[in-house]
Amino acid sequence: MASWCLSYCCNAGVKTALLEAHSEMGSTEILEKEASGGLSNCTSSNIEAAKRLAKRLYQLDRFKRSDVAKHLGKNNEFSKLVAEEYLKFFDFTGMTLDQSLRYFFKAFSLVGETQERERVLVHFSNRYFYCNPDTIASQDGVHCLTCAMMLLNTDLHGHNIGKKMTCQEFIANLQGVDEGGDFSKDLLKALYNSIKNEKLEWAVDDEEKKKSVSEGADEKANGTHPKSISRIGSTTNPFLDIPHDPNAAVYKSGFLARKIHADMDGKKTPRGKRGWKTFYAVLKGTVLYLQKDEYKPEKALSEEDLKNAVSVHHALASQATDYEKKPNVLKLKTADWRVLLFQAQSPEEMQGWISKINCVAAVFSAPPFPAAIGSQKKFSRPLLPATTTKLSQEEQLKSHESKLRQITTELAEHRSYPPDKKVKAKEVDEYKLKDHYLEFEKTRYEMYVRLLKEGGLELLSGGRGGPAGLKKSHSSPSLNPDTSPVTAKVKRNVSERKEHRPETPSIKQKVT
Repeated sequence: MASWCLSYCCNAGVKTALLEAHSEMGSTEILEKEASGGLSNCTSSNIEAAKRLAKRLYQLDRFKRSDVAKHLGKNNEFSKLVAEEYLKFFDFTGMTLDQSLRYFFKAFSLVGETQERERVLVHFSNRYFYCNPDTIASQDGVHCLTCAMMLLNTDLHGHNIGKKMTCQEFIANLQGVDEGGDFSKDLLKALYNSIKNEKLEWAVDDEEKKKSVSEGADEKANGTHPKSISRIGSTTNPFLDIPHDPNAAVYKSGFLARKIHADMDGKKTPRGKRGWKTFYAVLKGTVLYLQKDEYKPEKALSEEDLKNAVSVHHALASQATDYEKKPNVLKLKTADWRVLLFQAQSPEEMQGWISKINCVAAVFSAPPFPAAIGSQKKFSRPLLPATTTKLSQEEQLKSHESKLRQITTELAEHRSYPPDKKVKAKEVDEYKLKDHYLEFEKTRYEMYVRLLKEGGLELLSGGRGGPAGLKKSHSSPSLNPDTSPVTAKVKRNVSERKEHRPETPSIKQKVT
């Protein structure tokens, strides 16, 4: 669970700006049928239409559970009216926040675009505060804790590998975000234990349940892997899911040897998990899949394949010039600041992978959400959404250019006020962390802007970086690891974690 998301969720101004940005404004066919005419004015006819639709959604009258969220989460006035009326069917009075969220999730499936699901949780938070005005200080405080529970749910019950969040860490991540104060420790302990003992789940349509059971039976009968899953990440988290799209374009493929240098937030990977291991790599959509065998389009991905996969959204690939033990090595730094080394078969292949990965990131990475500002004591990176951008290529370029100007200005301002020599060491560390982050972001956006100016999508469809289509590849003798490979499962690439820690300045330091 991450402090940046909590800070982001707790700030009303940031939240409003986010909800207004890059959203789908058009109403669906059913909305148009329910409320003809201008929806911007809350007339009595619009309110009545919203009440009718809300009642039908609650009663699932010609709607499926998976239809509900899309009607509550659109960014237009009528959808907001519908959501307000829908939430009136839920009386959370006297219930704890976790009990209310579980009760709420029994009615529908929280599916859809990330921002749509975020808006649904905002409506829930507002309703809970209305029913329990004296339990938590503000609506933003309720929403902050709601986000915290969702992220904790993923941390404790998701497929990620590694140490689970402790109650003390959960409390520490929420310090100073309740309008500058702290939530009650007893409240936070109760929420933590509730999520730990029983994970959050939402309702699923009956046909989806039958389909799931049927598919499992078919897989068992056919002798196929019964644990194949269709998402990289945990579907219990509405912010960080990375969809696996089986129909996504394949931009590059071939054998790569991988070495894990740094885990999430740049933390040094334990020595026993740093060994080189060879995979057949497939850059498909915004995901780099690492498979044991050569890619076959008709073969379903196993759970292990998805665990090894790395999302390249907001990532940056570059030549690992300071790693000298092997030739043709590139460094990939992900959105959550993991660092992976990959050895290609030749200098040309290495450059091809660098070009394709950076081009995919530049073309498809959605604009970042505002940086966390709820707690001023710690520097936190902004939330980097894993969803694909909705912007046109021209708009995407303008977005990257705007971000580059912002980062460049912020870096200059940051360096114009270095910490005094008399300040505490912790403050100096915070200054260095932010400087490291801004410098990296400046480099990343400079690369994105350059690639989009050079053609973006055209570069992906061919030209530099190798052909876009799949090509047959065979194991290269140049990929022999210097030691016998150590089997290592890789954490899934979620958007962000905690306040960042920079990677080790030089990759060649202490790498064995």
